[in-house]
Amino acid sequence: MRMLLFINIPQLSIIKMILSSSLTISIACDTQFLCLHRFFFVFPSANKTRQWEETHFVSPLFFCCAFSFFPERGLTEKLFFSFNKCSSLCLLFLCFLISYIIFSIEIFISYRLNRIMSADRSFYKRNPSERVFVNRSLRLEKITHFGFDMDYTLIQYKTPDMEYLAFNMAVQRLVDTGYPEEILNFKYDPIFPVRGLWFEFQYGNLLKVDGFGNILGGIHGLRFLKNHEIEEMYPNKYLPLSDSRVYVLNTLFNMPETHLICQLIDFFDKQDNYAQLTDKTGVKGGEVMMSYKSIFQDLRRVIDWVHVESTMKKQVMDDPEKYVIRDERAPRFLSQLREHGKKTFLLTNSDWAYTNVMMKFILGDDWKKYFNIIVVDSCKPRWFAEGTVFREVNIETGSYKLGIHTGPLREGVVYSGGSCDAFQKMMKCRGKEVLYVGDHIFGDVLRSKKSRGWRTFLVVPELVNELTVWTDSKPLFDEMGRMESSLADIYKNLDGASRHKPVVKDIVDQIRKLTNQMDEEYGCLGSLFRTGGRTTFFAAQVERYADVYASSCYNLVHYPSFYYFRAPMKCMPHELTVDHASTLRSRSNTLERQQSVGQQVRGWNKKTLNDQETFCHEEEEDEDQTNSSSSDGEATKRERTKSGSDESSNAGDISAEPLHQDVVTPAPAFVDHTA
Repeated sequence: MRMLLFINIPQLSIIKMILSSSLTISIACDTQFLCLHRFFFVFPSANKTRQWEETHFVSPLFFCCAFSFFPERGLTEKLFFSFNKCSSLCLLFLCFLISYIIFSIEIFISYRLNRIMSADRSFYKRNPSERVFVNRSLRLEKITHFGFDMDYTLIQYKTPDMEYLAFNMAVQRLVDTGYPEEILNFKYDPIFPVRGLWFEFQYGNLLKVDGFGNILGGIHGLRFLKNHEIEEMYPNKYLPLSDSRVYVLNTLFNMPETHLICQLIDFFDKQDNYAQLTDKTGVKGGEVMMSYKSIFQDLRRVIDWVHVESTMKKQVMDDPEKYVIRDERAPRFLSQLREHGKKTFLLTNSDWAYTNVMMKFILGDDWKKYFNIIVVDSCKPRWFAEGTVFREVNIETGSYKLGIHTGPLREGVVYSGGSCDAFQKMMKCRGKEVLYVGDHIFGDVLRSKKSRGWRTFLVVPELVNELTVWTDSKPLFDEMGRMESSLADIYKNLDGASRHKPVVKDIVDQIRKLTNQMDEEYGCLGSLFRTGGRTTFFAAQVERYADVYASSCYNLVHYPSFYYFRAPMKCMPHELTVDHASTLRSRSNTLERQQSVGQQVRGWNKKTLNDQETFCHEEEEDEDQTNSSSSDGEATKRERTKSGSDESSNAGDISAEPLHQDVVTPAPAFVDHTA
C-alpha cells in the first residue's frame, strides 16, 4: 500500500503556512480503500487550485502547514514521499492534529476580528434613536430654506397626558350633545390606538390596510374581526380609498378618537335596548336608528370642537410643563442652521397666541430670532394649493392688521395665511431648495411633495418604540424568516408536472401565530409600519413621500450642515432572490453575444453622445442657477389640481390622492428624479 503526498512549493524566502495545492491522502488496508478529506489551501498568488481527484470531498476549513526554507533560485520543487502503512497512519494523525490546531486558531482570530469590526461599526454609527433614516438621497448643503411645523414637530407633547386631556374633553362634549352618561366611564388606553388606520363608515370597522388597499386586519368596536367576517363585508379583502367610505386617521391628534370610536361602537352594539341592523351598518333602539357613519360624524365634530373652541389649548398654555417636552437640543439646532447661512421659517396652523406661548417654552422669550419668517394660521394643506392672502399679525393683541400684505416678507414680523406661490416668489426659492419638516403625512409631507416638489422630512415620534420592539423582538423576526424559508423549500423543487399538493397548513398556522405575537409586542393594533411581513398603508406613504424621517427633527443636530443622506440601493424581488454568482441558463442561443450589452452601449455612447450629454442621476442634481429667479410654483400651477373644499376640514382624509397617481413634477429644469 502506498500513500502519495504531493506538495507544490513555489520560490520562497520566508516560512510559508499555506499550501498552494490539494493534499490527497489515500490509504488502502487489505481490500478496503479509505478516501479522506483533502486539505485545501490557496496561495495569495495562485489563480486556481489543482484538483487531483474529482471524486474527493473538498473541505476548505481544514488546514495543513508546510515549513520549508529554500534558497532563492527561482525554481519550483516537487517532493514525493512514499510511506508504509504504519508511517501513513502516523502522518494521518499528525495532519489531523495540525488541522485542528490551525482551525481553532482561525476561529479565534475570526471571532476577535468580528468583535473589533463590530465595535468600530457601533462607534461610527449614531444611536438609533438619534438617527435620520433615508428614503431618497438628500444633500443638506443644497438646502437653503428649512421650514418647520410646530405641533408634534418643534413641539413634542407628552404622551399619554395630552391624549388623556383630549379624550376626556371629547367624552364630556358627547354627553353634553345628547349621548348617554354611561360613556363617562370610558377610559383612554395608550397601548390601544395606532396611526394610519382606516375607519370604514358603512360597517363601522377600523381597518389596517397595506399600500394597495388590501386589508391586513380589522376590528369592530373592541372585537377583532375574523378572516371570514372580513371577506363577507369586503370581497377579496380589498377596499379602495374613497372619501365617501373611508376616513384615514393619520395624525397623532387622531389617537384619542381612534380609541373613542371603537368604544362607542362597542357600547351601542352591547346595549340591550339597541339591536344591530340586518345590513350591519348601524344599530336601532325603538324608533331611533344610528348608523356607524353618523356616530363617527358626531365624534369628528366633537374632536374639531375640542381643538378649536374648547379650553384644551388654554389648559396646555397654563401648564406647558405638564404637556410639553422641553428638548434641550432645540436652541442649538436652530442656531446652527442660522450660523451656516440657512434661512428658517415657521409654518403652522396654530394661532399666534398659542404659538407664542409654546415657542417661548422651548426657545425662550426671544424665540423669533431663530426664524427668518413666521407664518401662523396657515390653513395647510390648502396653503400648498390655492391658499389665502398674507396678512400681518399684531403680536400685542393677536388680531390681524388691516389690508393684505403685498410686499416682501420681513424678518421679525408675524404673518397669517398666505400661499406657497406667494411665499416662493417673495423668498425667491425653488422647491428643491426647501426642506419642510412636519408630522402630518398628508398636510405637511404629501402636499408639499406632490404640489411643490419640496424636499420633505417626516417626524415619527413612534419610531422610538418601533426601534425598541424591532431590536428586542429579534428572535421572533428570525423565526418568521425561518418559517418563510421552510415554506419556500417545500415548493422549491415542484414544477408543472407535480401532482401531489404539499401539506403546508402547519407552517402557515405557525406564521400566522408569529405574526400575532409580533403585533402584540407593539400594541393592541400592532406596528405603525407593518403586520407580520407586510407593510402598512402608512409605511407606503412614508416611503413614497418622505425623503427622510426620524423620531425628532432635532436629530439633525447630530449631522453636519454638508451631510449627504444617501439612500440605500433598493432591489427588486428578482434582484433580491437571484445571487450575483448564479449562472443564467438560456433556453436558446439568442442571448449569446460576442460582446456584453454593457460593452456595446459604452461603444455606442462614444460614437453618438457628447461629453455633456448624459442621463440625470440624483448625484448630479441640477447646478444651473440661471433660472433660480423664477419660482417653480408658477411652472407647476398649470399641472396642479386644485384641492377640494373638504381638504382643509378633513386633513386626515387623503382620498383625493389615488393610490396609483405619481408625484406631480416641477418645471422641467427642476425635475426631481429622486421623487
